[in-house]
Amino acid sequence: MPTLDHENALRASGFRVVAGIDEAGRGPLAGPVCVAAVILPDDFSHPMLNDSKQLSEAKRERLYEEITGDVRIAWHCVSIEPAEIDRINILQATWEGMRRAALGLQPRPDAALIDGKPVKRFPVHHVALVKGDSLSYSIAAASIIAKVTRDRLMIELGQQHPEYGFAIHKGYPTPAHLAALKAHGPCPHHRRSFAPVAQLELDLA
Repeated sequence: MPTLDHENALRASGFRVVAGIDEAGRGPLAGPVCVAAVILPDDFSHPMLNDSKQLSEAKRERLYEEITGDVRIAWHCVSIEPAEIDRINILQATWEGMRRAALGLQPRPDAALIDGKPVKRFPVHHVALVKGDSLSYSIAAASIIAKVTRDRLMIELGQQHPEYGFAIHKGYPTPAHLAALKAHGPCPHHRRSFAPVAQLELDLA
């Protein structure tokens, strides 16, 4: 279960404002990658908060409302759209989202805990934690916000383009999504640089 141990270690080292950062949507063939940054109170705890992938949709939605509705919690979430992902690649897009999410926080953090590996050219001191969403409350909270934000966006896209089933698979390369992609071709929200979409466009050319 997550704790504030990593946040407290940074504060003990002299950092005052510590944010947790996580993303959702690196793997899908369609839709944005969403990145959230969260600053929690020093005494924060929650019996249910954990890695968003370990929680049901209903629990994620409940946690999202609790986190974003708590005036003691600062948070910021950004979306990097498919066109930018295609232009700079998904890794660079994720890093750029992490930078934008951190810089969009008020107050501005002077340190961050990031899920995964170190981020190049990050604007403040940061510590990368593999599986950080199961270790740090701040990262876990960010994972909830990023995941729920992205899922809601994909449900909206599913209403605009019902033939792809975005509301069900959220843009991930499921057999149903690949079949719809083959039947209908890509829509404006597909990532042209991702192999199945790029190959399909070559086949259709």
